Amino acid sequence: MSRRCELTGKGVLVGNNVSHANNKTKRRFLPNLNDVTLQSETLGRSFKFRVSTAALRTVDHRGGLDAFLAKAKDADLSDTALKVKKQIEKAQATA
Repeated sequence: MSRRCELTGKGVLVGNNVSHANNKTKRRFLPNLNDVTLQSETLGRSFKFRVSTAALRTVDHRGGLDAFLAKAKDADLSDTALKVKKQIEKAQATA
């Protein structure tokens, strides 16, 4: 399982640990990922995603999963999130 947010694409960053003697060693900055279940109001069902806490706050701020995915760029979304977005768009078009 990759360390990448399924909704925003946020992933691992690389940097240096710097000691008092200015020695530099490589380190990794990992995103804060959580397994969450988000409810789609349009489809009336829930979906499991691996999401960063920042993305979870953004989903809440925008008014839910449907509103978040409507504004999200397709390049940032994972394959499963992209499928959910297409399903929501199709359901909204027929309704």
